[in-house]
Amino acid sequence: MSTSLELIDSCRPLGGEALATGEAEATARMFKALADPARVKIINVLAQSDGPVCACEFMPALGLAQATVSHHLTKLTAAGLLEREQRGKWAYFSLNAQAISRLAGLVRMTETVT
Repeated sequence: MSTSLELIDSCRPLGGEALATGEAEATARMFKALADPARVKIINVLAQSDGPVCACEFMPALGLAQATVSHHLTKLTAAGLLEREQRGKWAYFSLNAQAISRLAGLVRMTETVT
């Protein structure tokens, strides 16, 4: 009778580096900000845009009132997902490339061999 325990495949150490606590908290804030369909649509519109998009363009695109669009844009900006640029009385938004890259890296799945 053997007294040693063999390591099974599912119990092997993870290959990638774990996130630091601060990075995990910042990333969780970004995912929390994305936990609304309207905000996901905003990110999608910006991802397909060639440049910054005026806040006024989101109202017809989302079918939402100005105050609601403003609320969603504020949440996404506070989470670090959007960049905001003031042009006269209008605010223009674009994706924060670093934040989007960080999210993409987290959700990128490596192919597993079975």
